[in-house]
Amino acid sequence: MKLPPLRSRKTLLFLLAIGNTIAFATWQVLLNNFSVENANFTGEEIGILQSLREVPGFLAFTAILVMLFIRQQSFAILSLLTLGIGVAITAFYPTALWLYLTTILMSAGFHYLETLHNSLSLQWLTKDEAPKVLGQLLSARAMCTLFILSAIYLYLMFFSANYFLIYLLAGGTAVIIGLFCWIFIPHFEDSVVQKKSLFLRRQYSLYYLLTFLAGARRQIFVVFAGFLMVEKFGFPIENVVLLTLVNAALTFWLAPKIGALISYIGERRALTLEYVGLIIIFLSYAFVNNVAAAIVLYLLDHLFFAMAIAIKTYFQKIADPADIAATSSISFTINHIAAVILPALLGFLWVINHSAVFLVGATIAVGSLVVTQFIPDQPKQGQEIRWLDRRKLTQPSQLPD
Repeated sequence: MKLPPLRSRKTLLFLLAIGNTIAFATWQVLLNNFSVENANFTGEEIGILQSLREVPGFLAFTAILVMLFIRQQSFAILSLLTLGIGVAITAFYPTALWLYLTTILMSAGFHYLETLHNSLSLQWLTKDEAPKVLGQLLSARAMCTLFILSAIYLYLMFFSANYFLIYLLAGGTAVIIGLFCWIFIPHFEDSVVQKKSLFLRRQYSLYYLLTFLAGARRQIFVVFAGFLMVEKFGFPIENVVLLTLVNAALTFWLAPKIGALISYIGERRALTLEYVGLIIIFLSYAFVNNVAAAIVLYLLDHLFFAMAIAIKTYFQKIADPADIAATSSISFTINHIAAVILPALLGFLWVINHSAVFLVGATIAVGSLVVTQFIPDQPKQGQEIRWLDRRKLTQPSQLPD
């Protein structure tokens, strides 16, 4: 018997994405102002905090080891609960140490959830529908961001920022959604038994490299683009929230269209468009002195994130279905190798010259553009890397459990 929509796999994917967005988007949009206004952070402290935030992402490979004892779906819901609790208690004590500790807790839930959500999406969606549905999921995240941050913006129009209350409500809502998923959504059986060991496969090497570069590029935007708006241009919290709202509205409208575009033009061409645009944006960030221009760059930069769907669909097309959970876990670790190191290092560089930070970003985008050209026109198992004879690829290298 076919399950009604409310109790389907896709419903669970959407609920997990919504709960994730409510908690993390609220934490992120308020962080710079909260850390500067209440905890007296400078570029050095924010860099350290962001590096600590990425440590659980670096350890995401341990998800496959946890799955030896707990099923993916249950693990994903527990991760949402952990994320919600971490966000809810963020503003209890406005000190650097407390922020570091709650950030690690929040981040553990967030990164495990992202790993598992990616794994379940690629397992549960067909290859034909994946770009479209992944675009819809991104659109749903944007719609959720639009709704929740609209409420925050309206609140800030009439009241001074009560960070304690806002964080508590956002984290508590994520916890409620997690409990709903646990109680009311069926626990589905895996259609393909996933391998429960850690391994690297040479035929996935291009995917690993694309993932690594994407993680490095993302950190520069997430950590320093927003910090630039607050520190250099003096953006108050109301304007930061408003800018995020505009981002969400644009993503809500464009994400499904970007998913359809990827299906039409293919992964290589889509990622080529992304990285050419990013080179221009990062070079412009390095020398921008006009707040209006900085806002435009911020909006464009954010929109290019939707193109990252192409990296996921490329992997889905070349992957052995039984490898998806393990590779999703290890790919998040690869994504966060640079993420653990870069924020702290670039935080010190920021103090010397903020333009140099964005020039590093432009260099990473150039490298990503070059690597992207190795994606085949029609990637599939046996045709993972353009211009490379599949017979040269060997069996997996096993990593110790």
